[in-house]
Amino acid sequence: MKSDRSAPLQRPYGRAYEQMLEKVRYDGAYPTREKAEEAVRLVLAGLGRQLTGDERVELAARLPFEAARILTAQVPDLEPLTGWSFVKDLAARTGASLATTRWDTGSVFSAVAAHAGPELVTRILNRLPSGYALLFGRAELTQAA
Repeated sequence: MKSDRSAPLQRPYGRAYEQMLEKVRYDGAYPTREKAEEAVRLVLAGLGRQLTGDERVELAARLPFEAARILTAQVPDLEPLTGWSFVKDLAARTGASLATTRWDTGSVFSAVAAHAGPELVTRILNRLPSGYALLFGRAELTQAA
């Protein structure tokens, strides 16, 4: 009888998701892929609770399958959070510091933006409350009164 020791313990991820995890790991300077994946899961689930409409559907279609599943498994909140409240909410859920959570969010949103493209990111930012542009690495532009 042949041993199954060399068989992987879990279903391997698709290549696109593996590349996304590596981008997050590199950009966020995470020591392991597992730490990068924790950040991806946390931040994408949080974004899934905030984003609605066509932008949510289109983003899910552009993300790797595994990332899209994390995003779309969440039921959107009735009242979306500002960018800063988003970071505070994620920190409260994990017990991590605000600085660490802000870092995680920026690292993951950088990878999300690479998949989404600039036009979709602009539409996402227009749909979300204030404060998300900086999390996506963009200037926060405000309208003059």
